[in-house]
Amino acid sequence: MDCSRIIFTGHAVKRMFERKISKEDVVEVLKRGELIEEYPDDVPFPSFLLLGWVRGQALHVVAALEKQNQTCYVITVYPPDLHLWDEHFRKRRAR
Repeated sequence: MDCSRIIFTGHAVKRMFERKISKEDVVEVLKRGELIEEYPDDVPFPSFLLLGWVRGQALHVVAALEKQNQTCYVITVYPPDLHLWDEHFRKRRAR
């Protein structure tokens, strides 16, 4: 994603701390990650799910983009669970 500014929500910071995920890891996924889901109807801004790889580990980043000023709001960050995602972490498993 092309983010001129990145803002981390309180929820994202809490989850990053709990999961030992650094700000640099998240920025790397925002810059180079693969878009795997879009949520265009989210408010106040459309959001998306990115998949990235950091030090050989899969990482999902959910962020919203304020297009007017290209600000990305990081909503949450987590290592995907194989019970919920396919082996490539790109598609949700059927429940």
